[in-house]
Amino acid sequence: MRRSLIGDVVSDKMEKTIVLKISRRIQHSIFKRVVKRMTKLKAHDEKNECKVGDRVLVMESRPLSKDKNWKVIKVLEKAKTLED
Repeated sequence: MRRSLIGDVVSDKMEKTIVLKISRRIQHSIFKRVVKRMTKLKAHDEKNECKVGDRVLVMESRPLSKDKNWKVIKVLEKAKTLED
């Protein structure tokens, strides 16, 4: 069982690599308030199909480079463009 996460593409400037922002909400241990936390991770995009603003599903994989051990499974939602 490999972990899978949903996140938003922040950067697509590298070749076959995207940077994702994963947002989650947790309860603060002392103040008992709901707090937002954010994690950035790099994922392998074999076809270079992801653009900034897309919402994608990624799955954990073997290490592909020093920082990259996630793969893009599919694009869930395309980013809104000015033409739309």
